[in-house]
Parts: sequence; structure tokens; C-alpha cells
Amino acid sequence: MQLYATELMGAETYDAQGNFVGRVREFFIEPAEQANRVAYFLLSRGKFQPLVARHDQVASVAPGTMRLSVGERALALYEPNEGWLAVQKDLLDQQIIDTRGRKVVRVNDVDLVEYRANGTVELRLTQVDVGLPGAVRRLLQGVVSPGVIRKLQDKLPQRAILWEFVNLIEPDPLRRVKLRITHERLEDLHPADLAEIMEELSAAERQGIIASLDEETAAAVLAELDARLTTQIVEKLDPEKAADILEEMAPDAAADVLGGLPKETSEELLHEMPGQEADEVRELLTFDPATAGGMMNTEFVFVGQASTREEVLQWMRAQDVNLDQLDTIVLLDGAAQFCGTVPVARLLLAEPEQQMAELKTEPLLSVPAGADEKEAFELFDKYNLRMLTVVDQGLHPIGTITVDDVVSRLMKK
Repeated sequence: MQLYATELMGAETYDAQGNFVGRVREFFIEPAEQANRVAYFLLSRGKFQPLVARHDQVASVAPGTMRLSVGERALALYEPNEGWLAVQKDLLDQQIIDTRGRKVVRVNDVDLVEYRANGTVELRLTQVDVGLPGAVRRLLQGVVSPGVIRKLQDKLPQRAILWEFVNLIEPDPLRRVKLRITHERLEDLHPADLAEIMEELSAAERQGIIASLDEETAAAVLAELDARLTTQIVEKLDPEKAADILEEMAPDAAADVLGGLPKETSEELLHEMPGQEADEVRELLTFDPATAGGMMNTEFVFVGQASTREEVLQWMRAQDVNLDQLDTIVLLDGAAQFCGTVPVARLLLAEPEQQMAELKTEPLLSVPAGADEKEAFELFDKYNLRMLTVVDQGLHPIGTITVDDVVSRLMKK
């Protein structure tokens, strides 16, 4: 039989002898034991201490009524338990992330199904109602009969999320960890989608999500968030956790984050980061954000122009290269000066013994680190670039600006 949480809230409960025991005021899931089973029912009884009925003490349930298979004396007195998930308190009216729809929705009701075994009835959560039928049930509960409500809801568009796909948003992540509810499906979302979802949430909820993600995923999400929100989140994180996340970010993205923090906080986080990563970020922080140096990323692939295509591929296979950002390779001459670029697509189609110098594109384009960002924008627009090399006074390449850096910067203007 299909039941709804709203139909059981306030349900009159009777023991095995038919004596009135109390009314259902809450029911709990114990995720550590079974993720979707209603394990306990809280029964209020006026001025007396509430009782708790276990799932194996329930003989039958129906809208507005529950009957037990034991007498009142077999029931325990209620004692709060942090390991229990309260359906009404922790689910109803709470925001959850619909990972398939990639948006935040509100829980209006919870769908339950009966499982009969050994003369008792178990209730298990099947899905959460985030549509109009659940809202109508909440509005009319206790005003009209359950039968009338069900007839009304059948005419309304259904919208629900299977319980297995539900991700709870919990401002206090420690409690949710104790309940063993993971955020694996959040990590499966594209960082841009998750960032967009987080912008709809409260500050506490954003902190809860970031704290629950692994450092690599958190870094990707923070890089997509509005700079103001990113600053707020990082400021409230434990310094060690924040440093671990910044370490996973591209140096230019990490510098953007640290540049928005108070100097004392920024220095504390840099101190927590490994030496090489911290030095790269410190160097970027010396540049004006509105210059090519302030936009560039210091992590890029560069090789000698005399190298062959096969030599470059073998070398790259042995490196820790970010394949998602690998689009163009920077070339150096014998004096380690910038002398050209080779698109990866051209590299892959070349002959094994062909030298990189033969593959480079024209014209030879670069900008000094101190160049105004507008100069970089104009070059990207004029030559339809995907990447632009930044050089120092000695014409040595020190970083690159990619097209996504330009788009992000222009979107903020």
C-alpha cells in the first residue's frame, strides 16, 4: 500500500489490546542500519514522556491510524539519538539537490511503501515528493479526508525524486557524516552545475557542501563560483582544508581567491600550502589583476623547438599534465626564449620524426606580463586565439592565458 508521511503525522496509535497509546509526532530512519527503512516512531501522549515504537512492533498502518503488535509496556521511552534521521524535521520543507535536474528543490512530502514480514509491517521510503501533489496534501491534511485528498492529487502533475538519488543539504556536515549519507552524486555533477546550484543556497549550506567534497572537486567548484562567494567560503574553512583545496586549483585561480582575502588570512593559507605551489601563487599575486600577468596561468607545457613529435609525446606521457586544459604547446629556442606555439591537434597529425619547429603556427604572438588586459583581449579577438603566451623582459615564457580566462574576465565586466 502506498502511504505518505503527511498521512501518518498525528496518526492515532493503538497497542495490541486496542488501547490508545498516543499520536505519531515523528518517525526516524537509522541510515547506519538501513538507508530507507522507518526504524522508529515517536508517540506523543500529552504531558507524559513520549514513547518509541520500533519497526518490528508495528502490526498495521493506514492514513491516520497505526496499530501495534505489542502492549504499551513493551515500548521504550524516547531518548534523542543523533544517528537517527527525523523525517519531519530533517526532510519535510528542507532543500535538496536534484542531481538529475541539476537544481535545488524543496521536499513537500515523502512517499512510503509497506513491506509485510513475520506479522509486522515495515515502512520504507521510496521517493520524495517535490511537486504540487505533496504541497496539496500538506495544505489539506486534517481539513478534508485522506480519500478526498488522494482524488485531488491524482489530477495534478507528479514530480518526485527517488530516495536513492536524494542528496541532503546539511549546514552541519559532521552530523550528516554520522548518518553515513554520502555526497558521491554531488561529485558526479559538473563543477559549473554544482556552482550554479550552490548560488541558490544559504551560506551555511554552501559551507556544508564544500566541506563534504574531496579537495579536487571542491577546487573545481570554487573556480566556477562568484568571487565574492568563494571568498566567503574559503574564509570560514579550516586553514588546512582551505590550503588543500587551493593546492588543487590552477595557480591563477588560487591567486584570484587569495587576492580577495585579507592579507593576514592569505599569508596563513600560503604558509599551509607546499613550497612550490605557494611560490607560484605568490609570484602571481605580485601582478596587477588587470594585466596579462594577473590573468595568466603558470602551469603550461613547453618544449624545445628541435624536439621531434615522438619525443614530445613520450615526454608528455611521463608528466602530470592536465589533459582538460592541454590545447597548445609552447616552444623554446636554444636560449630558452619563446619562439612559437603548436596546437595539440597539429602535433597528433604530424609524422613521428617531424620537428616541433616545423609545426608552429604564425604569426608569433605573445604579450609582456605588464601588458593591460585589453591588449590581450584584442589579440584573442583579432587572431581568434585559444591561448596566448606571456613573456618576461628576457622573452622567456612565464605563463599562458587561455580563452576561458578571457571569457570569464569579460563576463565579470
